[in-house]
Amino acid sequence: MAIMDIKVPDIGDFDEVAVIELLVKPGDAVRAEQSLITVESDKASMEIPSSHAGVVKALKVKLGDKVKQGSVLLALEVEGEAATAPAAPAAAAATVVSPAAPAPAPTQATHAPVASPQAASTPFDFDLLVLGSGPGGYSAAFRAADLGLKVVLVERYAELGGVCLNVGCIPSKALLHVAAVLEEASHLGALGVEFGPPTLDLGKLRTHKTKVIGKLTGGLAAMAKMRKVTVLRGYGAFVGPHQVQVEATHGSGQEQTGSKQIVSFKACIIAVGSQAVRLPFMPDDPRVVDSTGALALPGVPKNMLIIGGGIIGLEMGTVYSALGARLDVVEMQDGLMPGADRDLVKVWEKMNKGRFDRILLKTKTVAATATAEGIRVQFEGLDGSTSEGRYDLVLQAVGRTPNGHKIAAEQAGVAVSERGFIGVDAQMRSNVPHIFAIGDVVGQPMLAHKAVHEAHVAAEVVAGELLGRPELAAAAFDARVIPSVAYTDPELAWVGLTEEQAKAQGIAVRKGLFPWSASGRALANGCEQGFTKLLFDDRPEAGGHGRILGGGIVGRHAGDLIGEVALAIEMGADAVDIGKTIHPHPTLGESIGLAAEAAHGSCTDLPPQRG
Repeated sequence: MAIMDIKVPDIGDFDEVAVIELLVKPGDAVRAEQSLITVESDKASMEIPSSHAGVVKALKVKLGDKVKQGSVLLALEVEGEAATAPAAPAAAAATVVSPAAPAPAPTQATHAPVASPQAASTPFDFDLLVLGSGPGGYSAAFRAADLGLKVVLVERYAELGGVCLNVGCIPSKALLHVAAVLEEASHLGALGVEFGPPTLDLGKLRTHKTKVIGKLTGGLAAMAKMRKVTVLRGYGAFVGPHQVQVEATHGSGQEQTGSKQIVSFKACIIAVGSQAVRLPFMPDDPRVVDSTGALALPGVPKNMLIIGGGIIGLEMGTVYSALGARLDVVEMQDGLMPGADRDLVKVWEKMNKGRFDRILLKTKTVAATATAEGIRVQFEGLDGSTSEGRYDLVLQAVGRTPNGHKIAAEQAGVAVSERGFIGVDAQMRSNVPHIFAIGDVVGQPMLAHKAVHEAHVAAEVVAGELLGRPELAAAAFDARVIPSVAYTDPELAWVGLTEEQAKAQGIAVRKGLFPWSASGRALANGCEQGFTKLLFDDRPEAGGHGRILGGGIVGRHAGDLIGEVALAIEMGADAVDIGKTIHPHPTLGESIGLAAEAAHGSCTDLPPQRG
């Protein structure tokens, strides 16, 4: 017997992620690929597996610790030969496709079944079946149809669009717009324009949200007809490598009718997304909701608890605060909005501190009880301290989990990780050559705009291979960066390398920062608290003309501005390229060009640089 250190494997672009759950303890026997800990990044969590089988002798991490690739997790007692043999490269259960490099080869599940070959002469109902109609799914179906394929799109709900359009991105932005107008009106009194107290009609507000959703989902249904994409409503589950069984659903939800049909296909794109994580100890009570429940606007609580200090929870908190609720937020990490640079978050915190009665950091929720007076919740700090609170509404916003285990993927031979992710390569191809996967189900980041680009890649590869078009068959997901946005007030947006990542990785950067207090448009609009910053490569080999590596913006419409920074990174622009691009004046967008000038040392809208 020998003792070996088990370390964090390659987890893609994620660096310094927090340990939120210990899945083993000293004395436990573990098998190879068994999950050891759960770590949390921005919008989801992932489990880290063991590379060897053995017995846990000692844990080297505790709750709240931050780990990265190479961090030692535990000491494992293994058989002598196993200790000296090269470790198999275990992969995190949430397979991450790095936007800065070609995607890894498919992650193989232990004892994954192999898809049986389909006879070439077998007739198929469709060239392509797309399972799931979220932004990734409908984009894949529409792109493939545009390229000439016969496509079927399977969706369990009555409307196309998935979580994003129906109970996620779009309805939340409709409500956030209302919240922004409410708060903007309240601030105009200082400028000489007084309004009376607002009168809330939640029924009309829900109707407004529903109309916004309906315009988009109705448009999708029309575009599916225009493209001759067949839409089948129901639960889809594999019954073979080239067959999916669709169990029909009806009504406004997903009630099953009992009717079933088998659909055959030459190729398939899995786009089944994810669902909100529910804490097992939370009571089954209408006052305990996930993001979908919060978007239903059941009422305006006097006090509301947000479990999880990430983007989703804080966006919904912004809405309910504007409607009149007082907020508490509890977060296991040492800061809100993990993933964003702290200087961006500090601006948000300063402007939003009035919304909160308590911000509980380095604290976990350990128990909850439903009472007539409210939901009573117990907290425990990582330092052992305890506290509690009573709330009219509790929002669980602790991440999302993929739906990979809900489609009988094993019947097609598709390897699915223990946590539910499907491993793919740079062409979004799973371990079964004719089955592809995109979006949340393939890993971080769980963002609609990432899924859409993955969808186009997968659809083009399928079309290229079926139609004999090599230029399409060569498509690959090779995005350098993927932007993130928190649609709070103010908004936060960032893309590429952050300052914290640069410091952790030892990358020298030159920063250009333009404060919005020097922006005429920001001053005129009353949003001068924000800023725009850009980071340029300042390593010796860059020769003083390093390309842009990342950027962050905090302020009104930051999400609308960050796209230019993403484009600059993709194009390999340097500070001169961006600074000499003429931006219209006065705009918030010109702060990007001015930040580049600040990095270059040529900005005349700021005091002269010294030294």
